[in-house]
Amino acid sequence: MLTQRLKKNRVFILLAVLVGLVTTQHNAFATSDNGFDLSNATIPTEQILHGGPPKDGIPAISNPKLITADKARYIDDQDRIVGININGIAKAYPIAILNWHEIVNDKINNQHFAITYCPLCGTAVAFDANVNGNVTEFGVSGLLYNSDVLLYDRNTESLWSQITSSAVAGKLVGEKLKRLPISHTSWLDWQQRHPDTMVLSDDTGYSRDYARNPYAGYEQSRSLFFSVNNRAPDNYHPKELVVGLEFGDVFKAYPFIELEKNGKASFSDQINGNQVTVNWNRKNRVVTIFDSGGKEIAGIQGFWFAWFAFHPDTEIFHAE
Repeated sequence: MLTQRLKKNRVFILLAVLVGLVTTQHNAFATSDNGFDLSNATIPTEQILHGGPPKDGIPAISNPKLITADKARYIDDQDRIVGININGIAKAYPIAILNWHEIVNDKINNQHFAITYCPLCGTAVAFDANVNGNVTEFGVSGLLYNSDVLLYDRNTESLWSQITSSAVAGKLVGEKLKRLPISHTSWLDWQQRHPDTMVLSDDTGYSRDYARNPYAGYEQSRSLFFSVNNRAPDNYHPKELVVGLEFGDVFKAYPFIELEKNGKASFSDQINGNQVTVNWNRKNRVVTIFDSGGKEIAGIQGFWFAWFAFHPDTEIFHAE
């Protein structure tokens, strides 16, 4: 069984690379819009690449079924999840499911939000779904920019860049989404911190093999499926995990390898004149960052190459 699964994963990686190469070559000559209006795009349309699937070809989950932790037999203690906690109510979303859907539209009480995940960039971001006073849901456009998923809102069909959190085409171009703090951690760690947590069920209404990682091997590979504007320098592996922060027009990355070298569970740092406190949970590889007032900051965790592609002038935290 293991041998068969490894063979399937190798076949998928090969096919994904071929799709990426063909897609990149195709878009060097023609823009793929997947049915979206790019006439007012704030990014070069020739750099908006077709990821392969059509609009909604990767189906977002809009009516999520959540269950109690004791019923989640499909997830192991060390499996990675994205957790959110709003007013003491905690929910978890397994990466194994997000790999196949990329967006979960959900709410806690009156707070509507979207959990978004880009497997190509390793980025999970939660957005407030109240946009200009209107609650909306988000879908997967099938388009990419700098290898990162472009979301679209179902109210206006504007395209949104996940990493910049801004609308890059459509009616709401130039608007920004509010990011909400989340935790990238293990299922066991999240349960220990939030014993009453609910978790996204694998009964999603879609036929997917959630036990199989469709991107197996990608995180270890130095190769990218799609081109990016700014190639990251080789001082880190392209898929090295970093947490990126933004203060005004200043950006700073905290590579996990530097946090490991630093060896401190908590330390203070300065970004554009703002003091932050960085907490590093080495065992579970979790970074939590707070401002000077003790409020948690919604940074962006993802691969080094992806952060650098959008922020080539980023500052970098180095261990002392």
